[in-house]
Amino acid sequence: MNSSGRAGSPRLGRRIGSGAVLLFLLIAAIVTLFPIYMALLNSVKTQGEMLTNILAWPSMPEFGNYVDAFQKTRYLRSLGNTIIVVAVGLTGIILFSSMAGYKLSRTPGKLSAILFGLFVMSTLIPFHSIMITLVTISKELRLQGSTVGLGLLYIGLGVAVAIFLYHGFVKSIPRELDEAAVMDGCGEFRLFFTIILPLLMPITATIAILNTLWMWNDFLLPLLMLTNYKSYTLLLSTNMLFGEYNNDWSAILASLVLAMLPVIILYLALQKYILHGIAEGAIKA
Repeated sequence: MNSSGRAGSPRLGRRIGSGAVLLFLLIAAIVTLFPIYMALLNSVKTQGEMLTNILAWPSMPEFGNYVDAFQKTRYLRSLGNTIIVVAVGLTGIILFSSMAGYKLSRTPGKLSAILFGLFVMSTLIPFHSIMITLVTISKELRLQGSTVGLGLLYIGLGVAVAIFLYHGFVKSIPRELDEAAVMDGCGEFRLFFTIILPLLMPITATIAILNTLWMWNDFLLPLLMLTNYKSYTLLLSTNMLFGEYNNDWSAILASLVLAMLPVIILYLALQKYILHGIAEGAIKA
């Protein structure tokens, strides 16, 4: 009687703990998804219905809001500008940070440790403390007003975290692979691009997703850098729908849904890599 009671007590505790964790995750999911639900719900309402009751279902879905938002934001052009910014930034972040993370991880010594520490420490600097200097330098270098120039700035701002993740992940790759490749006459660049880089795919996918979400959803830096409306990203084009005296909230919410749709599809397609890549990179760092 007593032994069964003692055996049942840990199981009961584990069930209560699992139930509490599940309840917490459920609440967190509701809190996270509720704004998206509200945006989807009100994007198919008329302006009058939305202002009357934002929680009520529409009497008749108004999909014309999406057509209106598509035209007002010049969606295809804004989408193309956003893709250019993300493509330039992501290519540079992955290329430079993967090489730096690999070299720093494979090169023991004080200098390597100091350089790695400087990269990590740079992530603690708030963007707002450097944005005025950043904009001033970008003007001098003629990067302001260019989507490619904006992508180059994202490279500089994003490599530090990526180096940290690559540095830890490289430690899970046996050094014997490097030694065997060198013995076969493989040069350093060929060794990295043909052997090491393919093995970094899990953490590369993680870095690609996280940085795509960051660059796609960023508003402040594009606002500072892009001075011509023809080069506006999706969020900047959506911001143009806000008027001084009147806001078409139905079109604004529809444009926000259109802006987040591509990146949500990308996230759902590659989400399985996120936890694996972050866990591998952070634990071994």
